[in-house]
Amino acid sequence: MHEEEPRNAARAPRQRTTINDVARTAGVSKATVSRYVNGGDTLLAPETAARVARAMQQLGYHPSPMAQSLKHGRTRLIGLAVADITNPFSVAVMQGAERACQEAGYLLVLFNLGNAAERERGVLRALQTSQLDGLILNRATATGQLRQLALDAGKPIVLVDRRQPGLEADFISVDNRGAMALLLEHLARRGWRRFVLVSEPSAGVSSRIARQQAFHDWLAYPPAGAEGCTGVHLEVPRGAQEECRVQLQRWHAQQTAGAKKKGGGVDGGCAIVTGNAVATLLVASAARDLGWQLGRDVGFAGIDETDWTALIGPGLTTIAQPTDELGREAVRCLLERLEGDMQSARTIELPGRLVERASSAAWEGRQ
Repeated sequence: MHEEEPRNAARAPRQRTTINDVARTAGVSKATVSRYVNGGDTLLAPETAARVARAMQQLGYHPSPMAQSLKHGRTRLIGLAVADITNPFSVAVMQGAERACQEAGYLLVLFNLGNAAERERGVLRALQTSQLDGLILNRATATGQLRQLALDAGKPIVLVDRRQPGLEADFISVDNRGAMALLLEHLARRGWRRFVLVSEPSAGVSSRIARQQAFHDWLAYPPAGAEGCTGVHLEVPRGAQEECRVQLQRWHAQQTAGAKKKGGGVDGGCAIVTGNAVATLLVASAARDLGWQLGRDVGFAGIDETDWTALIGPGLTTIAQPTDELGREAVRCLLERLEGDMQSARTIELPGRLVERASSAAWEGRQ
């Protein structure tokens, strides 16, 4: 009768199968196994390739992905540096990029820059030291030093949402001009005629600048049927709820007092347009404090569709950015560059989609 082995008895660690074990079992050289593992099986005689495959299966041998990556000068790691991880746009783009990386056999490494230039330098140094194969960058500080770091890295960089002057890189963005025109035309068709654009300070951020410019250009050259619309632009820092409330209250009072009267009513309603989800939250808070109902007292439409825009007030009309596509397109461009694509830097702008809710209901001269 055999004595039962004690439950807690120490067991010798199982040795990892090596390429030498496979070669010995298959009766071939180590170089032959290496050639098979690295995709050169078509150069081997069919019977030799079959012997190597059987030996690998018998021994349970799996090549190290990291070792293969290093052999080919790749880590199969792609960096995604976002301006601010608390911004819903950044999270949504990240999800699309992550799915595309998984499908291509890459891992996505997330860097939250917190709008700090020093953190951006650290990411670019990681690119220089071969820790990353490439980088998707959602923020780029307009300094010569950072541009030089990017150039010195010698790795592909794709910019998302924010341009970097002087950096030759593929640029992926929503069509900001088209998105702003879509919002304003939608509001104008419903009788809103006096607009205020609320945004975060531009501070050299190309997407904010593009939306502000599109706002002013649309007012200067409105489409047929939208003649006579007016508008102003307010920049409000993140978290400045009291400042936002005061400025909106002043704007509304000025518009109401100076409005042209037609038949005893005000000529066109006042409507708020926001440049992103951060500004939308500021406006929603200010409207609550002022006792305004969006869609009745003032119209509203903003850029960025989030999980909560349908839940605020009567539901907020928004432009949904194609965030999943933006992330996927950025990965696609980066992988093409890694495969040797040398064409000139591309600009790819994807259309936004209008999501209509009650905040932009037709104005009926209630002011």
